[in-house]
Amino acid sequence: MRPTIAALSTAALLLAGPSLAQSNELAFSLRGGVAAAPAYPGADEYEVGPDLGFSFGSLEWAGRSFGGVDRTGPALRGSFRYLGERDDEDYPELAGLEDVDPALELGLGVIYRQPSWQAFADVRRGFGGHEGTVGELGADLILRPGAKTTVTAGPRLSFGDGAYAGTYFGVAEAEADASAFEAFDAEGGLLGAGFEVVHTYRLNDDWAVESGIGYERLMNDAADSPITRDEDQFSVRVGISRAIRLNF
Repeated sequence: MRPTIAALSTAALLLAGPSLAQSNELAFSLRGGVAAAPAYPGADEYEVGPDLGFSFGSLEWAGRSFGGVDRTGPALRGSFRYLGERDDEDYPELAGLEDVDPALELGLGVIYRQPSWQAFADVRRGFGGHEGTVGELGADLILRPGAKTTVTAGPRLSFGDGAYAGTYFGVAEAEADASAFEAFDAEGGLLGAGFEVVHTYRLNDDWAVESGIGYERLMNDAADSPITRDEDQFSVRVGISRAIRLNF
């Protein structure tokens, strides 16, 4: 006797049951807080403002894992940075230069992590104030002085293409005629080197308090730009991060 269509359908559902029941998950974290940083790239004045961050955690899809920065080995991650506006009404020393709107940089990175160290490379595309491409290379030692505490510390290298460098460090001929600056054609490349230390205290599985200090020494055309008033750039931030997991 031939099996009926109903019997075949029932068998197919039983075989596919584990797969259909499998839960897919997207994990990421959001950070919000305050930060003190140079008023604009190359400034010698500091401003306190909001600090926002986004970190891609992992994607579980059809039994496969993509990302997972808490695990050892290679993984993908998100990369985000916000740059405030540069306005000569707020900074008289920039009189004659074109204003720069706020910029949002979005991108991806790859990270290789082991229990006591990690190394990463991030690439971001700018939207708004600049439409260039920037990148960062870094490596960290990972310390765990307590069950809920993690400290990462290591060097950083910052890169930017001509569009990014020209926006923040270049002076066009028309700007030179209207300001006290000489014309300067800023080229992309290695624009800074420094370090960052981040302290994370995990309150529970979802919430954590995160603080960080950073230092960057501007290099090459970023340092040579007539706009740059201080080659040593420091930053301090503190905030709260929230891990979010979406099942679907």
